[in-house]
Amino acid sequence: MIKSMTGFSRVEGNISSLGHAVIEIRSNNHRFLDVVCQLPVELSGLTARIKQEVRKAVSRGHIVCRLEISSDVLRKVKLDEKLLSQYYDSLKRIAKKFHLKKELSLSTLVSLPDVWGVESISYSQRDWLGLKKLLNRALKTLVEERKDEGRALLKDLLKHTNHLDKLLDIIKKRTNLVTKKRFSLYKTEEEKVNFLKSSDITEEIVRLDYHAKKFSEYLKSDKSVGKELDFILQEMQREANTAGAKTVDTLVSGKIVVLKSEIEKIREQVQNVE
Repeated sequence: MIKSMTGFSRVEGNISSLGHAVIEIRSNNHRFLDVVCQLPVELSGLTARIKQEVRKAVSRGHIVCRLEISSDVLRKVKLDEKLLSQYYDSLKRIAKKFHLKKELSLSTLVSLPDVWGVESISYSQRDWLGLKKLLNRALKTLVEERKDEGRALLKDLLKHTNHLDKLLDIIKKRTNLVTKKRFSLYKTEEEKVNFLKSSDITEEIVRLDYHAKKFSEYLKSDKSVGKELDFILQEMQREANTAGAKTVDTLVSGKIVVLKSEIEKIREQVQNVE
């Protein structure tokens, strides 16, 4: 069963020493797998591990993984007592030198530059295991959503491929009839050979038929086949263009125009297949 590249998931839970965590994952179309992590700066060291988990779950798409920790546990306010002491000693010395009598207040001291700082707390292996469990829940939900959309895509693609098969069948039968009739009109072997070279589209029809069957086979696959499907459709469009340029029959020419339009519609849908 094919999967879509579009999806969204959101999970939340408590992680031992980190507190309440929320993970959101958004997925959109992309030629390859492109993973972007939006993490608290204190947990940026987990980027490589998170990307590795994502790669295990999905093969293609632009993936944005956002982690939110709704607690202050990652940061701790720290008072620089050494700097505060230096400020105090310097101010006392200045007061004595200039005979200043006003006493230094605590509010004055703690408002001086760089007295307060924020200390980052490093994460532990236990924290990562808790995050990994939550991440895998989010990825599982994402994959299920991509599968659900994949089912809808498959339904639409099958509708178009059935129409494609019918068009090919009409073109094939009409081409055989027209080729036989026109072939009989030529007297010499040279005329017949020239006609077959310039106007016969039997080979193009055979290749189109082969590609159509191959396309249907890939639709049944559980693997990532989006690139393969797109390549097949490119080849089908190329064969259809050649057939359209060569055919001398107006009915076949008209059906090929419809065929090309159908291939293009399928290509638009396939851009979202993983």
